Formats: sequence, C-alpha cells, structure tokens
Amino acid sequence: MDASKLRYEMRCELDRILTYWTDRTVDREHGGFYGSLNGESIVISGAPKGLVLNARLLWTFSRAYRTDRKTVYLQMAERALGELERSFKDPVYGGYYWMAAPSGEPVQTRKQIYGQAFVLYALSEYVLATGSRQLLPDIQALVDIVERSYDPVHGGYFEAYTREWELESDLRLSEHDMNEKKSMNTHLHILEAYTNVYRVWPSSIMALRLRSLIGLTLDRIVGGDGHFRLFFDEDWRVKSDRISYGHDIEGSWLLYEAAEALGDTELIALAKKAALAMADATLAEGVDRDGALWNEAGPEGLIDTDKDWWPQAEAVVGFVNAWQMTGDDRYWEAAWKTWSFIRTSVVDREHGEWFWKVDASGVPYKEEPKVSEWKCPYHNGRACMEIIERLGPLIQEA
Repeated sequence: MDASKLRYEMRCELDRILTYWTDRTVDREHGGFYGSLNGESIVISGAPKGLVLNARLLWTFSRAYRTDRKTVYLQMAERALGELERSFKDPVYGGYYWMAAPSGEPVQTRKQIYGQAFVLYALSEYVLATGSRQLLPDIQALVDIVERSYDPVHGGYFEAYTREWELESDLRLSEHDMNEKKSMNTHLHILEAYTNVYRVWPSSIMALRLRSLIGLTLDRIVGGDGHFRLFFDEDWRVKSDRISYGHDIEGSWLLYEAAEALGDTELIALAKKAALAMADATLAEGVDRDGALWNEAGPEGLIDTDKDWWPQAEAVVGFVNAWQMTGDDRYWEAAWKTWSFIRTSVVDREHGEWFWKVDASGVPYKEEPKVSEWKCPYHNGRACMEIIERLGPLIQEA
C-alpha cells in the first residue's frame, strides 16, 4: 500500500483538470462558461448552458479553493456564482431554471429538484470555502423551496415542477430516465446537499430533515442485495430492475458521510453497514478485470458494458472509504486498480480532461463531449480532492 503515491498522483490530476476548466471553458463573450465543448475541446457555438453544469462548477471551484487557496479558484467560483444569479435564478417564482441561452435568457424554465439540490450543494460549499455567511439566507430560502416538493403522505420528494411550481407531467432528468414521481438520483443528491447545508447551518430543523432522508434512503432506496433501487411511483413501489454500479458506489460513501455529519452513533452504524454492503456488491459484480466499473446490469446480467468517466471516479472514493472503515486491503487494491485504469484509459492526454466513456476494451468514444450540461469537473475533481483530504492525515502520521 502506498498512500502517498496515490495522493500525489491525484493531486497532479486535480491540477490538470482544474487548469483545463480555467483555460478552456470561460465564456468571455457572454459571461460565465461555455455550455459545450466537443471531444477535441472545441467550443460548440450557441450551445445552451445547463443549471447542473454551472452549479457543479461553483461547487468544484469552491471546494478547490478550500483545498488549495489559489486566487484563481476563488475567481472561478465567483464567476460561477454570478452566472447562477444572472442566468438561472427565477426572480418571480423562486428556484433555478433548468437551462439558459448563452446570452442568459432562460430556455427551459422547469424546476428539477435535482437541480435545486445541486445549487444548495454549491452555495453551501462556497460558504465553507470563504467563511462568508452572506449566502446563508439564500441557502435557507432554497431549502424551503426544495421542501415544497416533499410528499406529506408517503414521504420523499417529487421530481420536477413548472416555473410556477405545478407538478410537471414529464418528470425525467433526461431521455434515458423513467417518467416516475420519485427517483434514487434526486434523493441521493438532496442527501448530498443537505449534508453540506447542515455543515453551515447546523439547526435542529436541518438535523431533522437530514436524519429523515438518511432513514428513507436506508428503508426505501437501498435494497437487501446492496444495490440502489432507481425509480419509484408515488407510494414507493419499485418501478425499475436496473442496477447502476456507479450510483451504488457513490451512494455508499455519501450515505456514510451524511450520517457522520449528524454524529449519531446509531445512525452511523446503520449507514456503515449499508455502505459496506453496497461496496461489496459493486466489487463482486460491477468491476471488470481491468479495475473499471461497468455501467449497468439487470436481472439478465450486464446490459451496458461501457465504462463512463464518472463511475470510475466515484469508485476510487467509495473503495477508499470502505477501506478506511474496515482496514480491509481488498478495498484499497480495488481503489488503486480503478485509479490505474483511469490514468491509462480515461484521461485524455491529447485534448485534455477525461473521455466521457470508453468501451469494454478501454477504447474511448472520442466523439463524446468534454463539456456539456452533464460533463463537468464535479465527479473527477471531487474524487481527487476527497483522496487528497482523506489520505493526508494518514501520510502525516506515517
């Protein structure tokens, strides 16, 4: 085991990722950031700008500034914050639009709760990074908006609303999703956001909301086989039999992190048990011999053997988290093997950043974008920063 080597390599990769975004993605004509760059890192003129991309950029550069106090990271975070305020914030009905034109006019005014959650995640990270409490009222107001989507009968959160906060008929995040009223994905990222909000606003009401969401995740979303259930109807009947290995391993460490933030020993024990079950299921079923995670499986076995960039990033963190909880070297070896795959097959040495995905043999899909409403430095940048932070004390002790 060489923790210092992994930490050093991921620090170098973090610098490379963040340099790409600072050098290539700033939209100096319209403000903010470009909405899309193709596989060769060429700007796609006129591409719309997504809420998720911009919220994740605010989160990434705020966290980067907290990790390494470089002025450029703070400047990039402030640029992203300004873009959210200018192009996405609804001054009439509250919340944030889903999509904006390059010039800043809203082009999709729907309110996805998933998107609101990422804004919360980002705003709270900016507060953590800067120490400024100026955004706290905005955070509190947005929590109240997210809570509008809470189902008082069956619990949990509905997926999407119109600009005026009427429940949408098409609830999907993307064309690949099912049109159901509740999803694992939205609940996972509300959990992630509320964990961070609790760090800057540790009120009794936020503790209650976070505790409730952890309990709901354990009771309704994590299955007995160590896999997330993905889609549900209003009263939590499961509507999908698909397995997403990337979400399983990502959810394992986010769930444990949420329980740790609350500091409840009983809840931590329950979250640890679930997190290890999820890490074990992923390791047993979802990892190829080269160390990479496959995308999806179903009752019939593997149904998507491509290897997207983001599950690989989450696997490094998830397996290191399992190793920290147990000391079991199987998890450390899995994390290192996944990182080795990323380094050799996913990082694009020619055009920068990471390929969107590679096939089962490790051949990249070079036509896929480097920047889009979904492709951003959140997963890979966060993985680097998590490893830097997690392994730092261990290396100092050694």
